[in-house]
Amino acid sequence: MSDKNEEGKRAARDRLVQQREREKARERRRRTLIVSTAVVGVLALAAVIGVIAANSGGKGEKATGAGTVVAPSGATGKDNLAIPVGADKAPSTLTIWEDFRCPVCAQFENAFRDTIHQLESSGQLKVEYHLATIIDGNLGGSGSLDAANAAACAQSVGKFSAYHDVLYRNQPPETDDAFGKSSKLIGLAGKVEGLDTPAFRSCVEGGTHNTWVQKSNTAFQNGGFRGTPTALLNGESIFPKKGNEPITVANLKKWVTEANKGKQPAKVTPSPTGS
Repeated sequence: MSDKNEEGKRAARDRLVQQREREKARERRRRTLIVSTAVVGVLALAAVIGVIAANSGGKGEKATGAGTVVAPSGATGKDNLAIPVGADKAPSTLTIWEDFRCPVCAQFENAFRDTIHQLESSGQLKVEYHLATIIDGNLGGSGSLDAANAAACAQSVGKFSAYHDVLYRNQPPETDDAFGKSSKLIGLAGKVEGLDTPAFRSCVEGGTHNTWVQKSNTAFQNGGFRGTPTALLNGESIFPKKGNEPITVANLKKWVTEANKGKQPAKVTPSPTGS
């Protein structure tokens, strides 16, 4: 009887493991359902139910040695984990959690980049970026971590927004850990005027902000988010939809206008670094 009980327990454990593996496989397949559309440059999200990369970090992340948390200059928010772009007194805030290796993040950025920058430059919207490394955890490698560190290095010299956009425009396939190479990240810095300096190279190669990035990823994992990208307008989720309305360029503009009703846009100081 004891042997039968043990066999039954092992069979139950095996079924549980198999079920978990099937759930992970389904989540990976769901990521591929979100696609960008060539029509008016928006994401075709109305019929999409599953989104984004599964939240399971941990393995594949690169250790930093000393473990000292070095936040980039200008980082704000709780524990200085947010990188702000746009006028500080803008009436609305868009909070975005992203992973530079995440293909859906690139689709989101490529579809909404121009609209977000327009809303920033007109003083209607401030964006707070938070960086995560879940693809490293899911697939191994260190490209999420290293790209986020490089973006933080760019933030320290006032060029985060421009470099952030370059990274997403040049994102390698999800399974290609090209961003795990400092030479790749430094090469892309050449596309941002004035960024490729000895100080930037040292910051990238030394992983100056690695522990800060890992702390940001821990905040993401503890935040109860479904995956990346996560986009919140004044704290309300808008990706892949807001209520029953899918996110589109037109809807994003409408939602910001509605949120800002009765409020004045912020005065914007032109930035020499651009986007």
